[in-house]
Amino acid sequence: MLQFKKSESTSLKSSATGSSGRKVSSGSHTTEKISTQKRKTLSASPTTSDSVVKPRPRPSDRLNPKTIDPFGVQSRAPSAFAAIYSKGGIPCRLVHGSVKHKLQWDCHPETLQFDPLLITLAEGLKETRHPYTFVSKEGFRELLLVEDAAQKAIPLLPRLVPVLKVALSHSDGEVFERGLNALVQLSAVVGPSLNGHLKHLLSSLSKRHMSKRFKEQTTDALQKLEQHGGKILPSCPKDQSFIWI
Repeated sequence: MLQFKKSESTSLKSSATGSSGRKVSSGSHTTEKISTQKRKTLSASPTTSDSVVKPRPRPSDRLNPKTIDPFGVQSRAPSAFAAIYSKGGIPCRLVHGSVKHKLQWDCHPETLQFDPLLITLAEGLKETRHPYTFVSKEGFRELLLVEDAAQKAIPLLPRLVPVLKVALSHSDGEVFERGLNALVQLSAVVGPSLNGHLKHLLSSLSKRHMSKRFKEQTTDALQKLEQHGGKILPSCPKDQSFIWI
């Protein structure tokens, strides 16, 4: 009887040991399968730098000089007027006021030579960025206010009028307005001496005169030109061109 019990217990132990052995072996097979799958996944995943997601550029990066493309639009060469102004070629500086800006001249404008300063300021009328727009417009106006402005400006008309024509022909409306105001200011100073040069400018004025936006301004400017030097009449209603008589 005792022998039967012992053999029975022995068989139970052996069966238990066998089942646990099968469990251990099945568990080891599962672990090996998972590790094999992980290795395949890692080997299949791309490791090249092309697959790395690059961070998107931040808006503030445009303000950092290190991130600006040296061949981009931001690094374009400055205009001739901007280069002259940055080098101190124009003897004045911009003073920022709480209400409006003004120019402070290094010396009195009456002591300045108009050649080439007046022409340089006229070239700056086609600028579209601050402070060049204000410096050119206000500098041109103030320079023509000096006592002997007519004597200094009349010899420069052959070189000055083509520069004004560039501003009057510009596609930017604000540039045209600055050129138109400068033309009226110049005509008030030189008077009839401008008559022989107006034929080069009237074509640009006639095109803007056909625009509703600038019709009133050009009409007013033509009336002032008539007061200062002569009379302008329409030569042909179709193209709205003008002649100087």
